[in-house]
Amino acid sequence: MKKAILILSLTVAVTIGAPAQYQQKYIGMKKAKEIASSQVPGKIKSAEREKEDGKMIYSFDIKTADGQTHEVTLDAFTGAVLTNQIETAEDEAREKAAEKKARKH
Repeated sequence: MKKAILILSLTVAVTIGAPAQYQQKYIGMKKAKEIASSQVPGKIKSAEREKEDGKMIYSFDIKTADGQTHEVTLDAFTGAVLTNQIETAEDEAREKAAEKKARKH
């Protein structure tokens, strides 16, 4: 009995002490796509959940009818829109180079 109480106490202590980001759940890719699509009408060309600048995000490249590509990023836990900007070919190349460099480290 004492062992069960000790284990329960430790579990509660660890859960209470865990950072909030580990207690929250992701909103899910389906919900994230719905939010991103509501920001920019078009076709989603890429979608991923990733860690960027220490924060978990969903990132979408959405191609609009006029041929522009918008990058929409969302907070992976709350669904809040973090960015919605037109992404040029140069921006995309720079982003891919940064990701490649980050993978090497």
